[in-house]
Amino acid sequence: MPTSQPFSVLVAGGAYAGLSAALNLQDLCRGLPPRCGEQPAEGEHTPTPLLEVDITIVDERDGYYHLIGSPLALSSEKHAEKFWIKYDDIPGLRSPKIRVLHGSVKSVDPERKVATYLANGSLEPPTELRYDYFVAASGLRRAWPVVPQSLRRKQYLFETADHIQAATTARHGVVVVGGGAVGIEMAAELKLVHPNLNVTLVHSRDKLLSSEALPDDVKDRSLELLREAKVTVLMSHRLDRTEEIKDDTGKPCLKVHFTNGHTMLADQVSMAVSRSVPTTTYLPSDLLDEEGYVKVQASLAFPQDTPNSSSHFAAGDLVKWSGIKRCGAAMHMGYYAASNIYEYMLQCTGSKKEIKLLELAEIPPMIGLAVGKKAVAYWPEGGMTSGEDVMKSFFGDDLGFSICWNHMKLGEEPAA
Repeated sequence: MPTSQPFSVLVAGGAYAGLSAALNLQDLCRGLPPRCGEQPAEGEHTPTPLLEVDITIVDERDGYYHLIGSPLALSSEKHAEKFWIKYDDIPGLRSPKIRVLHGSVKSVDPERKVATYLANGSLEPPTELRYDYFVAASGLRRAWPVVPQSLRRKQYLFETADHIQAATTARHGVVVVGGGAVGIEMAAELKLVHPNLNVTLVHSRDKLLSSEALPDDVKDRSLELLREAKVTVLMSHRLDRTEEIKDDTGKPCLKVHFTNGHTMLADQVSMAVSRSVPTTTYLPSDLLDEEGYVKVQASLAFPQDTPNSSSHFAAGDLVKWSGIKRCGAAMHMGYYAASNIYEYMLQCTGSKKEIKLLELAEIPPMIGLAVGKKAVAYWPEGGMTSGEDVMKSFFGDDLGFSICWNHMKLGEEPAA
């Protein structure tokens, strides 16, 4: 194990888990309390031993994108502008100890501690990146229109603007297919931003959120809030097909067919039912389950039989763990990975013989769901709650952008 400094850390993914891992690790190595951990009372922090670290983040996008804000980004150009910030423009990353590469990790060799990296748009063969510690935090691959597909901010703004333009000029309205969290928020945000637009949510089951292990009162309240938001909801409607036709005025539109025989006209059909796939093809297959999720120990380190397992971690949505995928859990996992890497660093330098690892507990089903001007939330200890105050608490006025930005202190430049 390495004893020389600076330690080299490679993070695959620059979203909630990846940024959390990088920035919390930088805090610890500088003797500061980790930004996503429990904050000590003023004057009570005991500085941690200082370590030299060089952190490289690799991400396909050229900026941090507020993923959970996608329903709003695809409804409002103002918010689309706000939700994607190029890495060069993020004050929290302005550190000589952190660099961000625009590209993707193509392979990882845990035994050699070497990853291959391909720059975005490059025609050159992948280059090797050597590391002392690695964090897999590249998340899930989500289909359009669940999230924008662009990898550069400039193209993303064209992509979202085109989508918004098509939706807002829809004379026959927009149909959102799928009553999971994404479909509910997509339909509700579209109606909130464009109240004169006819928005219909269709779901094949008799309950919304049917794939989630949540109490029925959460599912029922979500339906009530959707209808309060003036979204038309068709339950037990399974999409059969859509066909392009001309309406009574001779203009093109879509005829939407359902398996129960019902039909309706629309100008846009947005699919919110596609299954997200872990972006883990760069990892050895024996580390993955049958769906591609990374198997980890409670410390978030790779399984013990992995070569150099204590130097390899995974965090965020690509981890095989209990609970509903949420940005809060991803940031929390990033903090745990950072803390445990720091403990191993201390052990390597001889600064600490007995290390104390943070271990992730089982995560029960919990959710925060924005539905128009209100939100519904559920967690086992508190039960279900809903209303405008819940919206303010869980999402603020920008679908959680400021909450996540401030939690990770992305707007604060590192002190000299």
